[in-house]
Amino acid sequence: MTRKVRGSLFVDYVRMIRSRKDVDWTALLQAEDLPFLEQRTEPNSWYPMEAFERMGNAILRVVGGGDLQTVKTWGRLSVEQLQALHPELVAEGNPAESLFRLQVLRSSFFDFDALKFRDIRDYSVQIEIDYGMGALAEEAATHQALGVFERILELSGATGVQGSILERSWAGDQHTLIEFTWTGPTAH
Repeated sequence: MTRKVRGSLFVDYVRMIRSRKDVDWTALLQAEDLPFLEQRTEPNSWYPMEAFERMGNAILRVVGGGDLQTVKTWGRLSVEQLQALHPELVAEGNPAESLFRLQVLRSSFFDFDALKFRDIRDYSVQIEIDYGMGALAEEAATHQALGVFERILELSGATGVQGSILERSWAGDQHTLIEFTWTGPTAH
């Protein structure tokens, strides 16, 4: 089965690539990826995950300089746009509810289960990440997720947010597992 990503995410990669006219993207992408750079990206349409992965790897290399901290920062910054499009995303004063809302929203971006919330508690969550991509892309996606979840928790009122990677599929673990802990507030 071919995995797909929603155009509302795909368009971000297309925009980044289009903005760098100084780069020969034909050397970094496959021939079948190039038409996506010329045509209009429809937010509600589905696009091949393989092209999304290749574009992401090329952007990481060219725009991010291979720096995963930059990818995490981009994840954090992307939350502002996400919240503008989905104002109900953050439940002020309720980090756990905000995470549930993010889980529902993120599931609409992929036609497969990329994220599985294992355990959401008052002050912690564990999330399994599996985009089914190559090592570099999977590692980058994990760092982006760290930034996204960290910022969502902060916006919901969580303080002392700490994110860590417990298991790494790209380093030989069975899957990737991230964990967040925080202090206050809790749902009443």
